[in-house]
Amino acid sequence: ESRIYAVAKSGLRMSEAFTMESLNKNAVSLPSYSISGLYTSLIYKNMTTPKATQISNSPFIDESSGSEEEDSSRSSSRTSESDSRSRSGLGSPRAMKRGVSLSSVTSESDYAIPPDAYSVDTDYSEPEQKLPKTLSSSSDNGKTEPLEKSGYLLKMGGKVKTWKRRWFVLKGGELLYYRSPSDVIRKPQGQIELNASSHIERGDGKQTIQLTTEKRTYYLTADSPNILEEWIKVLQNVLKIQAASPLFIQPETKPTMKGLLTKVKHGYSKRVWCTLVGKILYYFRNQEDKFPLGQIKLFEAKVEEVDRSCDSDEDYEASGRSLLSTHYTVVIHPKDQGPTYLLIGSKHEKDTWLYHLTVAAGSTSVNVGSEFEQLICKLLNTEGDTTSQIWRHPTLCHSKEGIASPLTTLPSEALRTEAIKLFKTCQLFINAAVDSPAIDYHVSLAQSALQICLTHPELQNEICCQLIKQTRRRHPQNQAGPIQGLQLLALCVGLFLPQHPFLWLLKLHLKKNADARTEFGKYAIYCQRCVQRTQQNGDREARPSRMEILSTLLRNPYHHSLPFSIPVHFMNGIYQVVGFDASTTVEEFLNTLNQDTGMRKPAESGFALFSDDPSGKDIEHCLQGNIKICDIISKWEQASKEQHPGKCEGTRTVRLTYKNRLYFSVQVHGETDREKLLLVYQTNDQIVNGLFPVNKELAMELTALLAQVEIGDFERPFSTPAGQVTSQSKSSQTLKQVLERFYPKRYRHGCSEEQLRQLCQRLSTRWMALRGHSAADCVRIYLTVARKWSFFGAKLFAAKPLATSSAEKSFIWFAVHEDGISILDYSSMRLTVTYTYKSLMTFGGYQDDFMLVVNNAQTKDNSTEKHLFAMTKPKILEITLLIASYINNFHQLKGAAHHLSAPALPTPQSGQKLKEPGSQPLPANNRPTKCPTLL
Repeated sequence: ESRIYAVAKSGLRMSEAFTMESLNKNAVSLPSYSISGLYTSLIYKNMTTPKATQISNSPFIDESSGSEEEDSSRSSSRTSESDSRSRSGLGSPRAMKRGVSLSSVTSESDYAIPPDAYSVDTDYSEPEQKLPKTLSSSSDNGKTEPLEKSGYLLKMGGKVKTWKRRWFVLKGGELLYYRSPSDVIRKPQGQIELNASSHIERGDGKQTIQLTTEKRTYYLTADSPNILEEWIKVLQNVLKIQAASPLFIQPETKPTMKGLLTKVKHGYSKRVWCTLVGKILYYFRNQEDKFPLGQIKLFEAKVEEVDRSCDSDEDYEASGRSLLSTHYTVVIHPKDQGPTYLLIGSKHEKDTWLYHLTVAAGSTSVNVGSEFEQLICKLLNTEGDTTSQIWRHPTLCHSKEGIASPLTTLPSEALRTEAIKLFKTCQLFINAAVDSPAIDYHVSLAQSALQICLTHPELQNEICCQLIKQTRRRHPQNQAGPIQGLQLLALCVGLFLPQHPFLWLLKLHLKKNADARTEFGKYAIYCQRCVQRTQQNGDREARPSRMEILSTLLRNPYHHSLPFSIPVHFMNGIYQVVGFDASTTVEEFLNTLNQDTGMRKPAESGFALFSDDPSGKDIEHCLQGNIKICDIISKWEQASKEQHPGKCEGTRTVRLTYKNRLYFSVQVHGETDREKLLLVYQTNDQIVNGLFPVNKELAMELTALLAQVEIGDFERPFSTPAGQVTSQSKSSQTLKQVLERFYPKRYRHGCSEEQLRQLCQRLSTRWMALRGHSAADCVRIYLTVARKWSFFGAKLFAAKPLATSSAEKSFIWFAVHEDGISILDYSSMRLTVTYTYKSLMTFGGYQDDFMLVVNNAQTKDNSTEKHLFAMTKPKILEITLLIASYINNFHQLKGAAHHLSAPALPTPQSGQKLKEPGSQPLPANNRPTKCPTLL
């Protein structure tokens, strides 16, 4: 060990220089190729950005977005997902600047605009919006309850206990504060998140309140007792709605209906976004708002269509006369309240709303909707009485013929035609015998049918009702329903669920048929599990993959809680098969993997799951925890078929790899044996590809250590004459294989046969010196040596600085690690400069290059420096997301354990060049006033 450590001491400090040509070509070439858009649109959806950042679609401009307070980093960031997709694809990351996006000034849904900033149109506004600084909402009892307010309050500082006067805006269930009303077009200085667990208490003084949230307690003081009472009333109304509403208690609840309607009440009309959840109709200012303007309880309310030719309501006539000729009207008349009118644009949309509102109101006489829908509503009123003759109605039972009209109300003629085709597809799937050699016929039918339902969500209720119908017999005691119908239903409910009351019917149907003694009953039980899991984890985004359909049809999925499986590869060349179901997320998948392999959670180990790219290029994608495994497999499969048409289906599938992504020195203390072993192989992969500085002598020592771990003691050639030739040949072959796997490519490249023989001789000598050492012992020695390099665990990226001087145009290395971003010399890998994350102002893709904007703390005015580097687009995306993850983890870990925020090694000040790594202490106070921005 002492000999190896001595070699390491010189080998890491005096690594031999190597030229650009001797490197692996992939590390330095800058090809221009695009990423598979279909696959990456799923992988990089809703990426988490660093705290206090605002994603914008405009190119980088040198502007400041204003000062911030001590807890400004708690401000939320909002991203316009649709805009960012349309204007800049993932293959071409655009420069983005911290602060409020340009659209925030004009967007009605932007959180920075206070309620009183909206213009009030007397013809199309609610009467309660005419209040000066308070926006009210109509409630169930007909009274108005204020839900939004703005005004000045004194706030006690979080760190420095002083009172500061701030302009507060309560909107959309969030309490934001600014320096003054004129700052509302900028990013707020802070945000107080209100939820059902928040509560308000009166403070010591008459004008002070204590607002307690999940994170901390805030003390707020008003200018007068009357103003304080107004604030208390509004805050209590907001908290009361959040505590009682299923929108906040169960945010994953899927609305039965949603759409943009015109609401008319008391002679005032307003265009609102409506959602029907359970027996309550909520209406919002727009689709993006999370907090409703108001709600209407439908239980026992009277719901009916208004005859436009003989309208008798004067208020309705007064404001809605101009809309009568172009809109259909539905009136909701709750008990002991005035009526509310909904103006709906088309007949089919009106029919759908009228049916679901009627069902929510619990009406016993339903004469709206299709025949199937009316029968379901009658069954609902009888609570699904099993003795009811309604169950035997032909519309609800299996049919050999096709259907003349859809089972559910659909909004267009095109969808009604598609629904009839969908029924024929279901019949073909059910009636054609499942034949293993010709299974692709059923795969094609299932994928085409379910893809249509994903493309047109209006058909999701329809296909579920069709499959319920086709798996019901009029006389179930004589003949069970077709098993293939339940198999297709299982695939269907693994993707999405129907809305109420069809979900109620589905659950009742499966409950009646669940029976572990028959195969049909077993599939019904399996469908029940799929329904529960989809309710738990939400809908899918992609149609089922070929693997998922094959497993459902041929491999008896009801016998397994996790019916599907896929191998996960490790850096040491082995793999682990992991089970999952149709709704399993990456996070749940990794929990199973870690339990099976004896590893810690990703948050503790820094490991992450990666997939390869469908294009076949040498690109990896880090998978987010909330994505579903089945969606990953399916999207990868679709993208691969598009990029490799004509190849045999089923031969290529996604390759998953589990390896370290974020390395924190403090996590070493709890490392498991498996984690240590995988870190050794991951480090060796860097060494082999020239991403870790070792000289030839140290490289040989490390190769011998890995040979001892992988193979064990070196077997010397036999001394007997008969077997000597064979044993020498075998040992020589083993040594060459070890060199091929573990020795750096640049030291093997161009070697003659004699030089290779000498390398084998040196390796055998060092390998034999390790005789008797256990694998765990060699792993410990290997990591002890490798961790002597300051940037162990860092991810390296090759880049080319775009400088004006020709002398500065050679390649450099970016080393992204827990303390910041370091630039290393390309040949010697010695540190040039380190930028801490605190000094980063902006980072990410700028046009076709990677940009870093850093705060230069050495100057008096804290000026910024802008650096541009040429990199491939996939690498720009990878380094940008990696930096963002380190920043996010830094903020998350800082609150839980303060020692995590201290760097493992002294880090140089921003822009400061050092002779040796770690020769200067970390400056005590070099944090700028602004947090970094993700580009």
